[in-house]
Order: sequence, then C-alpha cells, then structure tokens
Amino acid sequence: MTRTKILITGASAGLGAAMARDFASKGRDLALCARRLSALEELRDELVAGHPGVTIAVRALDVDEHAVVPRVFGELRDELGGLDRVIVNAGLGKGAVLGTGRADANIATATTNFVSALAQAEAALEIFRAQNAGHLVLVSSMSAVRGLPGKKAAYSASKAGLAALGQALSTELARSPIAVTTLLPGFIATDMAAKAGDARLVAPLDKGVAAMVAAIEKEQRRACVPAWPWRVLDKVLPVLPGAVVARLS
Repeated sequence: MTRTKILITGASAGLGAAMARDFASKGRDLALCARRLSALEELRDELVAGHPGVTIAVRALDVDEHAVVPRVFGELRDELGGLDRVIVNAGLGKGAVLGTGRADANIATATTNFVSALAQAEAALEIFRAQNAGHLVLVSSMSAVRGLPGKKAAYSASKAGLAALGQALSTELARSPIAVTTLLPGFIATDMAAKAGDARLVAPLDKGVAAMVAAIEKEQRRACVPAWPWRVLDKVLPVLPGAVVARLS
C-alpha cells in the first residue's frame, strides 16, 4: 500500500528532516511539525523547490504540550485532505547519572520520549480509527533492547517503554486496517548520535534514513535499522554480561 499523506514530528532537523526529504523525493505530501517553525519553513521551501508536485504543510508543535497535539494533528490532516501515516519521531537525548542532581534532564527525556510519544499515538490513532485506515510509526531506539547504565539509563528506559507500546499496539491492531511499525535505529550520523555512539558503528545519514524509510514502506512490525550490525546486536545485547554492557555504554 502506498501512503501518500505523511505526518512527521520532530521534522526540523536530524532524522525527521532527512525522512521528509526522502519521502518528498518519492512524491509524497507531508505534514511537518516541530518546535522551530522557521526551520520547518526553510525545509518546506527546499522541498517544494526540489519537488514542485508535492504539498508540504508545517506547524509549530512542542509535543510536550500534550493537549495541543491532537489539535495540530487535526489541522494538518485537514490541510492535506487526510493522513495515511504518522511518524512519531520527536525525541530527546538528554541524560545524567541518576541521583546526581540532574533529575530535570532525566525527567525531560522520559517525558518527551515516552509520555509525549503516547500523546502523539493517541492523536494519530483517533484519526485512524475514525477513517478506519492508517499507519502509525514509532521511532524507538536500539537502546530499548537492553537497559543501559549511567547517563543513558533514562533514555534507554524511555525508548524501551515506547517499543513496548508499539508491540502492544501491533498485537491489538493486527487484524485491523491500521498498521503499526516500531523502528529501532542504531547509531545514524546526526548530532545526537555523534555524542552517543562509537564512531565505527555510526551509519551515514543517507544510508541510515534509507533503511528507516524502507522498513516504514514495508510496514514491518518491528525493524532494527540499518540491518548491519543492529539485527545481530538485537539478539546479542539482551544476553551480554552486565560488565560488558557497562563498558560498551
């Protein structure tokens, strides 16, 4: 099935903006939202200039303002004349060792990556249930596969919660016309990955995003992307000794 009207959150930079460029090159109409409206407007102008046939709608949205999310999603749906797919991509990579006085960073990460993602899933599924069709994509992380210590603890826990939500929804909606995909990206060359990962494991942005888009288009229920080495690590990480995981983290 071809989804022609796609909403992406966190679309002003990083993976969100790169996915927007990829989908626009395929002729898809896009609804893009993020906190920085000026960055979205620049991206919109770039995409319309490069792909004159596509429609690009933009809205400022802070996904942590949960009551605002369904209103903005509804406005974007109306502007595009429907939504076939919603990609819950907005995320936060802050983090500190728990108990060191930076609870604010950990709570912000947990809120944006899980609670705010839940709010987005609620808004998307309300639209999809009303039209009896749609594709929900949750962008989790390979950090969800194993609880990571230190500064990454809150981040990995928040992404694990999102992955569990995706698994639950995939099971619930398996026999419905609503599809659910949970993506678990490894390290892809964005500002966040540059700070978080071993450079030897970081995929170029174009390769990483191409793998994400391919998994989305196939509407896989769960996908580790890029495939190498993350499908192998998906099997290995849960059984590694804690001491090894601590060193890798």
